[in-house]
Amino acid sequence: MSKLPEGPGPVGIFDSGYGGLTILEGIRRRLPQYDYVYLGDNARAPYGTRSFDLVYEFTRQAVQHLFQQGCHLVVLGCNTASAKALRSIQQHDLPGIDPNRRVLGIIIPTAEVIGSLTTTGHVGILATEGTIRSKSYNMEIAKRHPGLKVTGVACPMWVPLVENNEAGGPGADYFVKKSLEQLMEADPLIDAIILGCTHYPILLPKIEQFKRPGVKVVCQGAYVAESLADYLLRHPEMEARCSKGGGVRYLTTENAEKFSNSAQLFLNEDVAAERIDLG
Repeated sequence: MSKLPEGPGPVGIFDSGYGGLTILEGIRRRLPQYDYVYLGDNARAPYGTRSFDLVYEFTRQAVQHLFQQGCHLVVLGCNTASAKALRSIQQHDLPGIDPNRRVLGIIIPTAEVIGSLTTTGHVGILATEGTIRSKSYNMEIAKRHPGLKVTGVACPMWVPLVENNEAGGPGADYFVKKSLEQLMEADPLIDAIILGCTHYPILLPKIEQFKRPGVKVVCQGAYVAESLADYLLRHPEMEARCSKGGGVRYLTTENAEKFSNSAQLFLNEDVAAERIDLG
């Protein structure tokens, strides 16, 4: 690996596809002063059904690329990557790449706040198969709120619905209603549901339509953004390494024009993406 840039650089946001744009949007709303670079590994998405080893390898390649772009801090804006790759990268890769660079995930910020968002102590998780199977949410919530009961349901059709621009269609009605019913049948006392995939906020109108009254739906973007703001406040040495121009670049491993068009489903602005190769 060639020498990494040393001066201040953008904050990196990585996702397997488009969903991390909901995380980027939340972060930019809270911290508009920083520069950002978003990388979507769209050519190899989705990650949700891939093995731990492949998700780790793909995520490591993306993190290294973002470091090469000048990032000192990278947020894995992807629940599957946070569940399957974050700890290995933090423990095994960062010491050899650069012990002063940091990689953060998006599961812990949500796990930290969920205790204050439930009154029954029963929490639901809707996520990809990989995130549910990893039990990462269960473990992180148990560490912080050992009294909570956590029930997870995989929603394999939700990401394809979003990425095929069907989030407002009748197919979404069927699959959203089915998954919510499955979750609430598993534990009728659930009063807070974490959307454990960054695509799912696009389905929020349907989720709100079919959820039970009184059940709170928890989207990650705002909580991740608040956690990042707190992290930078507590780590002024890292904050000083984040450049402040208010700009954002978009990188994709697939077709740049396709990414730019699809990104507009997630962002209320035009996007000009650049195509890159990871490996």
